[in-house]
Amino acid sequence: MKKLVLAYSGGLDTSYCLKTLSKEGYEVHAVSVNTGGFSEQEIIDQESKAMQMGASTYTSINALESFYQKIVKYLVFGNVLKNNSYPLSVSAERIIQAVEIISYAKKIGAQYIAHGSTGAGNDQVRFDLIFQVLAPGIEIITPIRDQQLSREAEIEYLKSEGIELSWEKAQYSINQGLWGTSVGGSETLTSHQALPSSAYPSQLVKSESKKITLDFEKGELKGIDGVKGNSVALIQQLQEIAKGYAIGRDIHVGDTIIGIKGRVGFEAAAPLIIIKAHHLLEKHTLSKWQQFQKEQMGSFYGMQLHEGNYLDPVMRDIESFLESSQKTVNGSVTLTLHPYRFEMEGIQSPNDLMNASFGSYGEMNKGWTADDAKGFIKITANAHTIYGSVNNNDI
Repeated sequence: MKKLVLAYSGGLDTSYCLKTLSKEGYEVHAVSVNTGGFSEQEIIDQESKAMQMGASTYTSINALESFYQKIVKYLVFGNVLKNNSYPLSVSAERIIQAVEIISYAKKIGAQYIAHGSTGAGNDQVRFDLIFQVLAPGIEIITPIRDQQLSREAEIEYLKSEGIELSWEKAQYSINQGLWGTSVGGSETLTSHQALPSSAYPSQLVKSESKKITLDFEKGELKGIDGVKGNSVALIQQLQEIAKGYAIGRDIHVGDTIIGIKGRVGFEAAAPLIIIKAHHLLEKHTLSKWQQFQKEQMGSFYGMQLHEGNYLDPVMRDIESFLESSQKTVNGSVTLTLHPYRFEMEGIQSPNDLMNASFGSYGEMNKGWTADDAKGFIKITANAHTIYGSVNNNDI
């Protein structure tokens, strides 16, 4: 038989792929890469469903720590929010999933590799780029893309084969992971419709505000309310705390890799809180030009990652820059959670550059005299004065 590795999530698209490919004579090895979206019970259920639909084997790869170390921490260092809103929840994890799946395919000597991406989205580019670069000899098979299938057609096919899924849930494409959850449905195919509240994984169940403190060391989350821990576990803990407030819901609108505009809903309480808290701490602990250069680098890094260019060596160069910039990003950030929103309150840091011994903004200058200030302003105005004089103050 033809040995094939399928990137399998247990959702509608990959279920269709598994069933059809197994019927076409492939020896299908279903592989799910856990980047934070699967509980132990869900993994057990995935294996059961995969074997029922014709998989030869099922393997779950835990890539949480790898995902954090190779990607997530740099998204925090760079305060990466695409179009100032989206924390790259799905695009970030697809890279690690592709790398892990290729590694497994090589390990078992597979001649084929398959994924459930459509021909109208970004994931096809991310998966194929990684697959082609790391394993050019393995053939890529994409049933959904090649057959141009709609979700309705996939559902009807699986029903005809006696496959029972949660069809109501299947109306929405949900990708859940450590760095947030994306939600796609018929509403996100329009420009005007909002997703219903029920489409999001987390619902509002908390009404009383809650104050928490996030502790950072060299830019990484290392504690919550003074209790230290592993960064991955802390992200998950913060998500559990904040999701009951229905924080982090939004719809991202952006330019896809293939050139069309696209919308996707997402829920990312922990990522948004961490990025905003980290950014606030940086405002206190980094120089003006560090912040300026980081903003350019972070934006570029996020764009390249989003478009699947993770293997370009410039990405390692940017990661080195971002990591170097975090040496003084130490301290705690206090914030308050409310229904649907959060509020930053302030920071405490041994590296706080807002040092009162040098002066208090708008109040008192301790490091310079009034004459020093006047001279500084006069010199600063020199270039403008010369230009205005030569050009008759033309504005």
